[in-house]
Amino acid sequence: MTFPAPHPAPFPEAAPESLGFDPAKLGEAVAFAESRETPFPRDLLAHLEGGHFEPAPDNEVLGPVQSRGAPNGLILRDGVLAARWGDTRQADMTFSVAKSCLSVLAGIARGDGLIPDLDARVSESVDDPAFDGPRNGAITWRMLLQQTSEWEGTLFGKADQIDRGRDLASEGKKPKGWPRPLAEPGKHWEYNDVRVNVLSLALLRTFGRALPEIWLERVMEPIGASPDWRWEGYRTSTVDLGGEPVVSVPGGGHWGGGIVTHAEDQARLGLLMLNDGTWNGRRILPEGWVAASGEPVSLHPDYGLLWWLNSSGRFPKADRASLFAVGAGGNTIWIEPATRLVAVFRWLHPEALPGMIARVSDARTN
Repeated sequence: MTFPAPHPAPFPEAAPESLGFDPAKLGEAVAFAESRETPFPRDLLAHLEGGHFEPAPDNEVLGPVQSRGAPNGLILRDGVLAARWGDTRQADMTFSVAKSCLSVLAGIARGDGLIPDLDARVSESVDDPAFDGPRNGAITWRMLLQQTSEWEGTLFGKADQIDRGRDLASEGKKPKGWPRPLAEPGKHWEYNDVRVNVLSLALLRTFGRALPEIWLERVMEPIGASPDWRWEGYRTSTVDLGGEPVVSVPGGGHWGGGIVTHAEDQARLGLLMLNDGTWNGRRILPEGWVAASGEPVSLHPDYGLLWWLNSSGRFPKADRASLFAVGAGGNTIWIEPATRLVAVFRWLHPEALPGMIARVSDARTN
């Protein structure tokens, strides 16, 4: 395994054939990615305000939004660059890739002993009104990480009902937000950004510091990432932490904010997960956390601890043990331990993702 030198050093490169790829087929995969740009417009603010995720007034943007750049990406084998396209140092919004970053922070908190048990109730260690009452007080860390919490309420001006009934397969087309009767905590899986933001708030309370500070010190600096990223909150998400105002950051860009970063930094995160949470001999995530992240939720075979999975074989050409961090608009980190592969696709048409994965897989010669 090769670990790239810290930014701004370039990633190590080698000829595709020396890394186990057919050069012509890998070139075809790159051409496919370049020709399948996301339907998300470059003006992301107009897209969000236009009601892509939900109609007004629930679509009110609360955090910063920047226009996106052109498609780009890269493919690594054992940490060595086999292919790249576009500007891989173009820092853009990542949307729900930030959810997987929250999972990484939860792993660090678990390793530090701040979360004694994933099945412990959050209310046992976190003092916040978000976890008051019989329903929200019964929610465990695992439920939040698996998106089965059924948390109920309003956080930072957004009600959990906004994302009830959310169907990712028809995102932007099918209405959601209906008052679905809630199940008991842990008894229903639902992709819900408000509840992910509740997890972020719980992690803020647990660390006792702003999460971007922890992300910088415990992840980005150790893996040699660039300074070109930021993790921003909402104008409504400042909370009191020991008498000091601190911004709680969201797990996506649904209502603005979230993580802005580039493909190379995302590839470094992928390499960290590929190498069981260690970087060049230094353990960053506790042993077993990456494996736990890839264990399917009983209510959803292709979801783990805020990472997407391939347990059902929905991507037939990808190994079943693959991990995916996925954000709206066609932003994906693909980690395939069996082949020591990490790939990052930015602004790829979501409908082209299966085809891109198949083409990269078909390009492998070993």
